[in-house]
Amino acid sequence: MMESQIWFISGAFLLILGSIATVTGPGVKDPIIRTLNTEVAAVGISLILLTYNHTLALLTYIAASVIVSMILLRLIVRLDEMGVEL
Repeated sequence: MMESQIWFISGAFLLILGSIATVTGPGVKDPIIRTLNTEVAAVGISLILLTYNHTLALLTYIAASVIVSMILLRLIVRLDEMGVEL
């Protein structure tokens, strides 16, 4: 029982830390750091769902990573088209 509580608490900590990093992330110029900030929150959600079901955690991590990567890639391309230096 203690093992599932450790996964849940560490997942909640990573989710909060990743959310704060994502909110403050737009001030960061490096797009790789922006991606890492969002990935921390995705790992936190996966750890929380890992306490319930392993398949659900894996599918959530894959879906969150793909969606966030597509959004950030589109943002980087759009900013490059507008002439904004990253």
